[in-house]
Amino acid sequence: MDGIEITLPQMLDCRERRNSLQNEMLRRYGKPVISFCMNIPGPVKTNPQICAAFMSGKRDLTTALRKHGYAILQETELHEATGDEWIAAVDAEAGRIKELTTEIENRHPAGRLFDMDVIASDGNKLSRGSFRKCLLCDKQAQECARSRTHSVQEMQEAVERILLRLPAPVPSGPESC
Repeated sequence: MDGIEITLPQMLDCRERRNSLQNEMLRRYGKPVISFCMNIPGPVKTNPQICAAFMSGKRDLTTALRKHGYAILQETELHEATGDEWIAAVDAEAGRIKELTTEIENRHPAGRLFDMDVIASDGNKLSRGSFRKCLLCDKQAQECARSRTHSVQEMQEAVERILLRLPAPVPSGPESC
C-alpha cells in the first residue's frame, strides 16, 4: 500500500494524543465525544485514497448530526502520517450518537474501514452491540486480529479493494487532505 510507513512508537504517541484530546473535551463540556479515524491494518495509515474515504465519512457524520439537531461544541481534525482523525464534543445523548455512527459504518461503501467511537460523558466507550466481521472472512474481526489469522499484505489488499469501489474524490477546498 502506498504511503508513509509509521512505527509502533508513533502509533502509541498518536493514541496517547487522541486520548488526551478526548479527555480534555469530556472535562470541558461534560458531553459525549466522537472519535473518528480509519481502521487501516499495517504500517501505512493514510494516503490520498484513505483520506478521501475519511473525508466522505466525516461529511456523512456531520450531516447526520446536523440533520438531528445535534450541536458540535468543539472539533479537532488532524491529517498526519499516523492517520486521519476527527474528534468532537457533541451536545446529544451518547446512545443516539452511537446509533448514527453505527448506521454510517454499516451503510457507507467504506464504512468497514471507519472507526467511529462514541465516548459517553462518564468516559465510557459505547459498544456497537454486534461484532464487526473480519475484512477477509466471516469471523469476528478482533478474533482474527488477535490470532493473526491473515497477513498484513492480505489485509491491505482487502482495504485497497474497498477503496477502489469508491467514487473518485472531488476536491472540496480547505477541508480536503
